[in-house]
Amino acid sequence: MKSKKGVWSQLNILAQCREYNLPLWECPQFLFIIMGVIVIASATVAYAIGSRYINDPLEVALTVLLLTSVLFAIAVIIIRSFERLAEANRMKSEFISVVSHQLRSPLSNLRWAIELLMSGKLGKIEEKQLEYFKILKENNSRMRELISDLLTVSRIETAKLALKKKGFSLEELVKKLISEYDPFAKASNVQITFSAAADLPQVVSDPFQIRLVIENLVDNAIRYIKDRGKVEIKLSKEENGVRFSIKDSGVGIPEKDQKYIFQKFFRSENIVRYQTQGSGLGLYISKEIIKRSKGKMGFKSQEGRGSTFWFTLPIKL
Repeated sequence: MKSKKGVWSQLNILAQCREYNLPLWECPQFLFIIMGVIVIASATVAYAIGSRYINDPLEVALTVLLLTSVLFAIAVIIIRSFERLAEANRMKSEFISVVSHQLRSPLSNLRWAIELLMSGKLGKIEEKQLEYFKILKENNSRMRELISDLLTVSRIETAKLALKKKGFSLEELVKKLISEYDPFAKASNVQITFSAAADLPQVVSDPFQIRLVIENLVDNAIRYIKDRGKVEIKLSKEENGVRFSIKDSGVGIPEKDQKYIFQKFFRSENIVRYQTQGSGLGLYISKEIIKRSKGKMGFKSQEGRGSTFWFTLPIKL
């Protein structure tokens, strides 16, 4: 029974594609079928041409057989390579997920231990000791943020990032986030302005995930402004949705780096020089969330003159 099940799982192309988290046209098993069709078509054409120009039927058959064998061998090699890459990618995603989950508990325990020590309940804390505890707490916070981003990336790659879609006011969400980021903006000498079109309809997506997207964009806009600066946030109507845009007067993105900006772990050279912290995952995660929300995301930027990031969300399911 198990052997039959194993054979069926190999023949079930859709199941294999789901296992590798790949669309049908990128799945090794589907590509193998396509290559098989190409080999058969090539053999048929070769036989038709050979029959026309070669008088000996045996010679035609041997030529077609040789050609078919070579093409089939090449197809197998190519598909095996694709299959190994797909399997390696699946294992990498699973490894990231397992390691990230295993790291969350000790990091949380470490955070509580640091906060307990800083509270002074276990004894008097000297000022110098408190400084070191603050450094530990800050680094712990960075590690937890990185783990959270890695888990989100893992869920995206394994198609396990569930979006609980519902209608909500994007304007209210943005206003709430601006008020939360206002102290950080003032401390960074950055002024945030907000404008919204009248009578904006509700958008349809997961408000929690969209909040993460906006948090990432606002945080980036503030962090990458040198000295004093300004961040402009706007909401406008689209034909079938609502458009969010955020413009900053920051360091901008060099033209040579712009094509990589939504890739995992990528950070522009000038941004790394100015702001060493960051994983390079925020924009990748943001674009994937917007994509799964049936929206679009893009940007325009000029080095030294700031950037404008935007995304759209639908107003219907």
